[in-house]
Amino acid sequence: MTHLIREDIKDDLLSRGYSRRQMFRTAMMFAGGAAALSVNTEMAFAADDDAATGIVRVGLNECWAGPMAPGLAAGTAALANANRYSPNGEVEKLTKTISTLENVPVDHIATYPGSGGILSRTIVAYCSPTKGMVMADPSYDNPTRAAKFINAPVAMVPLTSDYRHDVKAMLAANPNAGMYYVVNPNNPTGTMTPMAEIEWLVDNKPAGAVVLIDEAYIHWTTEFPNNTATHLVRAGKEVIIARTFSKIFGMAGARVGYLMAQPDVLKRVALFEGDRPTIPTAACANASLTATALIDARRKELIENRAMTVDYLTKRGLKVIGPSHGNMVMVDWKIKTAKEMGEIYKARGVQIASPRWPSWPTVGRISIGSKAEMEAFCSATGKILT
Repeated sequence: MTHLIREDIKDDLLSRGYSRRQMFRTAMMFAGGAAALSVNTEMAFAADDDAATGIVRVGLNECWAGPMAPGLAAGTAALANANRYSPNGEVEKLTKTISTLENVPVDHIATYPGSGGILSRTIVAYCSPTKGMVMADPSYDNPTRAAKFINAPVAMVPLTSDYRHDVKAMLAANPNAGMYYVVNPNNPTGTMTPMAEIEWLVDNKPAGAVVLIDEAYIHWTTEFPNNTATHLVRAGKEVIIARTFSKIFGMAGARVGYLMAQPDVLKRVALFEGDRPTIPTAACANASLTATALIDARRKELIENRAMTVDYLTKRGLKVIGPSHGNMVMVDWKIKTAKEMGEIYKARGVQIASPRWPSWPTVGRISIGSKAEMEAFCSATGKILT
């Protein structure tokens, strides 16, 4: 199995403390033996959630609407030519569009089928039994599975009192880590960490380490595109920016995402060849990126639905973590655990997030859906709290 790993990667893994057995396990991770590690957390929980007809699904940070009309049309047209591996250079066109919109060179972009594999690859590329990972607590926990699989130590650092990544505490938690993971806006809180603080972490991290900035929810924010970290890539910094089409573009089930980083970083993360989006999903993603009016409309709808939900919960005396800039809010139930509240809502026909943040046992996440979905959630809440 280790023959699947390039020789230069083998040397790098050995230099970072990998044993031959661990290299075998790493090869398994990307050759199919441990494919579950590349499935993102929301997909893993989706498999366990009740998908019964009529249930209000506001637990998985999905978009309430499907792919945007231009994307759907482009993806459908591409599907008709799917007998060819690359009939019209769809992946290359997607990469070029990203390059133009982000003002980042084409060779600084790598597309992938979803975000789960992206995060797992980065863990393997920069972490090891001697090079750990540092992340916020709570935050998106998908990378921890890959880190544990390769026996890389994981340091979990609590968010600040106003729910930012505590970047100085993150560096102090492991001054010799291989990767520092920042989710901005954060999942599950939806809160933002100021760019100046992220820049401080980038400038003060150990040489050779990387800061992975996960911007899965960045398109939901009102300041986009002026609040992204792409300028750090353009400046040649040791950073990786991860994006996905699963959120505002309504393509969670289609699986397409991308990285932006220096070419040598992308080569190191690649590890293996042949991991690309499908032709229809690449075409759909490409057409969606330039649907500016539709993106703005979805953002506006999200902000209105989120404000309505937060206002309702606050008036009912519940503590809402925030402010959220994403398509989710966190609610402190105080006297009941998130697991208990999940079961109570399920009995009312509403699916909220499954409990997955041990450090916040009484706090649950609510995804923001359509106006009708949020009205149904509020109605159920009123009955539950009566």
